[in-house]
Amino acid sequence: MKKGVSFLVTVALVALVSSLASASDPSPLQDTCVAIDGPKEAVFVNGKFCKDPKLTVAEDFFFSGLDKPGNTSNAVASNVTTVNVDKIKGLNTLGISMVRIDYEPYGQNPPHTHPRATEILTVLEGTLYVGFVTSNTENRLISKVLNKGDVFVFPIGLIHFQFNIGKTNAVAIAALSSQNPGVITITNAVFGSDPPINPDVLTRAFQLDKSVVKYLQSRF
Repeated sequence: MKKGVSFLVTVALVALVSSLASASDPSPLQDTCVAIDGPKEAVFVNGKFCKDPKLTVAEDFFFSGLDKPGNTSNAVASNVTTVNVDKIKGLNTLGISMVRIDYEPYGQNPPHTHPRATEILTVLEGTLYVGFVTSNTENRLISKVLNKGDVFVFPIGLIHFQFNIGKTNAVAIAALSSQNPGVITITNAVFGSDPPINPDVLTRAFQLDKSVVKYLQSRF
């Protein structure tokens, strides 16, 4: 094969692999694509039907209430208030969303992952111990103590967490690089799946006694 042809084939293969490996939201192809629930007089784009741009209004891009603390009366003593495409329809195809996270003292946003988004978090109040774990086989913990005004990034798909190590409530705001980042809380997914994962699988995977596995499954 001639060098020129070989080079073009290589470039084409790289482009093909890159496109197949892409997991981020596609870039918008028009000024707005406001999500609507039904297909009438709409065009199907990126998982949501789009409102006719001529009918777009300011309310399609608006959400109120992120100043209000979430209810942290739960097992992990934290609350995540999500502002995604389900809350702001105008986010459709724009590839971004945000959350407010409230933490009681020693509350946490437990280890979880966002399959479709990188997250950038800033602390508004309090002190958080945060971190993420790199992929196999290194599994290296990268962590930091954050104070008010500090910013930290959690790369897409990696398990990460936040823990309020202070004696007062903490608040953080985070932006995510998807209109619908998704969230997989590790304990809920592993021990609280429906139907349950066979305990024999988890017994070997976690090197635990089966009775411990069954107890953990009962908790989630």
